[in-house]
Amino acid sequence: MENEKIKAIITGSTGMVGEGVLLVCLEQPEVEEVLVINRKPCGVSHPKLKEIIHADFYNLNPIEDQLAGYNACYFCLGISSVGISKEEYFKTTYVLTMHVGETLSRLNPHMTFCYISGAGTNSSEKGGSNWARVKGKTENDLMNLPFSAYGVRPGFIKPIEGQKHGHSFYKYINWMFPLGRKFFPKGFCTLRELAIAMICVSKYGYSEKIIEGDDIIALARKSAASG
Repeated sequence: MENEKIKAIITGSTGMVGEGVLLVCLEQPEVEEVLVINRKPCGVSHPKLKEIIHADFYNLNPIEDQLAGYNACYFCLGISSVGISKEEYFKTTYVLTMHVGETLSRLNPHMTFCYISGAGTNSSEKGGSNWARVKGKTENDLMNLPFSAYGVRPGFIKPIEGQKHGHSFYKYINWMFPLGRKFFPKGFCTLRELAIAMICVSKYGYSEKIIEGDDIIALARKSAASG
């Protein structure tokens, strides 16, 4: 869709990653329309933006007629595995995501779907942490759906200045970013780079279905160079 404007659906825009991706998408000329689906208002107003308030992400039937006609989805909805059971984590991370993916792939089979999983995700679905296996299974099964799906695996993400939904602890550890970027660039990207990278993938595709931290940086640089 190199010559086609992006019409994107974004989930999780009331969280740090989704809010940052939304803000970047709204300022990019390549992005023509943005639809956010939230359980509560995101608090952003813009001519490009439409918002659907919908409580039950396990049942999208009531809003299906509003989800067709989009060619990209940036899936930023997610929870931490800390403090919840394996069953609840699987339901929220895998079952919910797959329901959204299956619905959107049926309505928009030519869509590019970028799923934010995270550094350390386990594609083999064996061994390691439970969260990494569940995220790996989610990536794998999304890639079996009719649309074009990518697993995006950022590590430390530096928020955009002025975000409403940034995690409070980031202000105490942002000083680490320049050092981390210098010595371990694969694990450190900015939220702006993450958003730009997904926009770039939507327009041009990518040679790999798993997009690691260094891929995110490279894609963002490619976009800047071509723009």
